[in-house]
Amino acid sequence: MRDFLPADKARRERVLAVIRERYRAHGFDEIETPVVEEYGRLHAGIGGDNEKLSFSVLKRGLDAEAIRAAADDPAALADLGLRYDLTVPLARFYATHRAQLPSVFRAIQMAPVWRAERPQKGRYRQFVQCDIDIIGDATPRAEAELMTASLDVLDALGLEGGTIRVNDRRALDAMLDVFGFAPDERPGVLITIDKLDKVGASGVVAELRERRATAAAVDAFAAYLDRPQAADTAFDDAGIRAALPAGIPDDVVEHLVGLGETVAAARGADAPLRFDPFLVRGMGYYTGTIFELAHPSVDYSLGGGGRYDGMIGRFLGQDVPAVGFSIGFERIVDLLQDAEDSGSRSLVLVHDRDVPLTTLLRLKADLVSAGTRVRLEQRSKNLKALLERSRADGYMSFATVSADTTAESLEIKPLD
Repeated sequence: MRDFLPADKARRERVLAVIRERYRAHGFDEIETPVVEEYGRLHAGIGGDNEKLSFSVLKRGLDAEAIRAAADDPAALADLGLRYDLTVPLARFYATHRAQLPSVFRAIQMAPVWRAERPQKGRYRQFVQCDIDIIGDATPRAEAELMTASLDVLDALGLEGGTIRVNDRRALDAMLDVFGFAPDERPGVLITIDKLDKVGASGVVAELRERRATAAAVDAFAAYLDRPQAADTAFDDAGIRAALPAGIPDDVVEHLVGLGETVAAARGADAPLRFDPFLVRGMGYYTGTIFELAHPSVDYSLGGGGRYDGMIGRFLGQDVPAVGFSIGFERIVDLLQDAEDSGSRSLVLVHDRDVPLTTLLRLKADLVSAGTRVRLEQRSKNLKALLERSRADGYMSFATVSADTTAESLEIKPLD
């Protein structure tokens, strides 16, 4: 968990403002949920490994004896927990407020979440997620809206050239069935396949054998990985089928093809989508299309998501189609750490000690009313250090003020 100095905080807020504005332009509405949820909801078996990283809130009023008695039963010790993502709270929110929401609900959530991660570069125990979700639409249009809005965000932040890797959990399940993996071993098999980018084909095959997965299935999968492959395939019927083994249901392929056509129509060009039959994503609640946002400047994803049609039914008692996309805010902020607030007018007024307070505040009020951000600083012996600190805090210009300075005579200079 981190503190943020003024310049860091200002940069983060600028990025959040761009994300919020772009998502709202695409018809999404912002909501807010509490930072805590019921313990049972956070540990319902739908959050994958994140459930193990959740922070629990101890029940109020427990004495030492009660704590010792319940030491082996976490549910008896805690009744609440800090949210580890924004999807589980959204499902609860929709189930609670469904009667007040449109039949197709487009939600924005931009808020901190907490996970008991081992702190390291890029992994924090408190971090911001920026999610958009569409609830109530089972068609490829929902995924297409999420993808085009998120690509639009990257463009608005100056990160043009983003692409989205796409797969479908139904295609993964069908592929494992074609190869012959038993149903009870598939969760572990998917965990291993998800390491393909890190350990390569030989490493994945070796780990599958170490897991004692069905030998014939591992052989079939190894042969599939060794097949000749085109360097780049189009996101169309022929390209998707070429990347998959025979036997994948037609409706899954048709869904993916329709998604590509819809995104291409929205972007007015070829869809920046790449089919990846080995994209897994670890969350256990995904039921259909899954995707990750990539950018050529980095070798890690900048966001991702997928369809989770079964989650809301756990709270509502009936299934409702849902799909979501989460922007990796912390990663994007790190990429943009040198970005300037190009549209901001900000000014430091460096004044002498003898300037009347009424003059200073009148001058500041006039500038503020004209749309300028203003900071008052009394001149110090080390003027250079004062200006450097102001520049680090995000101010772009300065002016010196003496007792006889007026708004008309103010000489504004850049801080460089």
